[in-house]
Order: sequence, then C-alpha cells, then structure tokens
Amino acid sequence: MTMFKSTLPTVRRKIVIKLGGSTLEGLNKAFFSNFKNLQQDGYDIIITHGGGPAINRELEKQHVSSTVLNGIRVTNGDAVNIVQSTLIGTVNPSLVGELNEAGILAIGLNGFDGQLLQSDFLDQETYGYVGKITSVNTQLINILCENHIVPVIACVGATGDGQALNINGDTVASEVALAIGAESLLLVTDVSGIRIDGEYQEEATPSLINQWIEDGHIYGGMIPKVQGALQVLKSGIPSVQIVNDQLMGTLIVPSYNENLAPR
Repeated sequence: MTMFKSTLPTVRRKIVIKLGGSTLEGLNKAFFSNFKNLQQDGYDIIITHGGGPAINRELEKQHVSSTVLNGIRVTNGDAVNIVQSTLIGTVNPSLVGELNEAGILAIGLNGFDGQLLQSDFLDQETYGYVGKITSVNTQLINILCENHIVPVIACVGATGDGQALNINGDTVASEVALAIGAESLLLVTDVSGIRIDGEYQEEATPSLINQWIEDGHIYGGMIPKVQGALQVLKSGIPSVQIVNDQLMGTLIVPSYNENLAPR
C-alpha cells in the first residue's frame, strides 16, 4: 500500500480528490496531515464531494422516496431540493470548516458559483432532475489554486436558467479533473485500495484489474469501484487511485507496463 506518487514531470500539478458520502463523516487527522504534505510537495488540490448518507437521512425525514437506477439517484422535484439544501447548506460548509480548522485554507463551491458547473438534464424522463456537465469554469478553479485556496465542490450543477441538478459524484470528479488537466484523481473510499490474496496492491493496470475480476479476486462492492476508476482512466486522466481516508491505496495507471504482479 502506498501514498499517492507522481507519474508526470514536475510542473504546476493538480490533483482532484473525490470524497464519498461515507468517508466524509469519518475524516481523521491522518487525512489532513497527508493532505498538507501533498500541498507542501507542490500540488494544487481540488476536492469534490457527494453526501449520500446525509441526503438519505433527510429524504427519509421528509418522507420523500428515492431510487437508484444504473448507479444514478433518480431525483424528482422534491428530492432535488433536498439534495441541494443538504449538500450546499450542510455537508459542504461542514467539510470546509474541518479543513479550515486543520489549517487548510478552503472555500465551498457548487455549480451555481461563478457558473462553475454549467449543466443540462441527463435524461429528465428517466432520471428527473439529474444533470450532465456541459462546461467547467476552470478559470475560477485556477484563480483559487494560484492563491493557495482549496476549492471544495459540492456535486450540484446548474442549468442556464438557474435550475439545480443532482450530478453523480464520480462524474463531477472526473469532469473537473479532465477540465483542469489534473495529474491524478484520488477516489477516497472506506477501503485501502485493491486487495488480492490478502495483500493490498500498490499498483495495478486495467489489464490486471480485468484479470483479477475474471479470476474472482476482485468481487462484491469493489467491482463498481474499480470499474469506475477504469472509466475515469479511459477518459484521459493519467492516473487514478483508490485510497482510504489517509490517502493510502492502489495507484491505477494505463497498461504501458504489464510487468506488475500481485505483491
């Protein structure tokens, strides 16, 4: 198991860290310490986050039903209002507060801020108020990074006429990473990367991952995690990591070196 490591020459480098809903509620001192270490190593860091558990609690509290189809939360008019108010009003400021308290200067953002995530309906008939990103305001992100401020982006998009749209967290992370030319995307989960025969892997390639799935070494909830990571890698991000809340885990890189093996 290894902490993030660079795969590109030294330049003005950016990393996108995607925090899932469950990990948001249990960040520890090691996360903030390793986060600061990355900053000191010269990385600009952008955080994107969802908030599934908090949204589910609020939906249940207000007796609003919600289903998941193809990994996407079907979001009706009542649900999108709850998603918006929960992510922007509760989850985002709480995370920003934790970062600031840890000595990391951060600012909360969402799709409405400076037209950060301009969006359109993904498929309104099927998914309701769920969006796809049409453009990312990279200038805003770059200005913040140049001033050593960490953008913390909630997964809420906005249409041209001001309608809030719920956007899948992995989608926001990958679209932001692509738009800003990030060196890597870190997917923070509740596990320490890919484990094969009881050993966490430091590195992996798409070919190895597909083989591990076929052989049954990767199974259950890890399958959608690695498949999502491979999709991000395929979209053009140089490397993806599946890491724990200490930012330690498995580095996934393109299949240019198939001499990697379980260790």
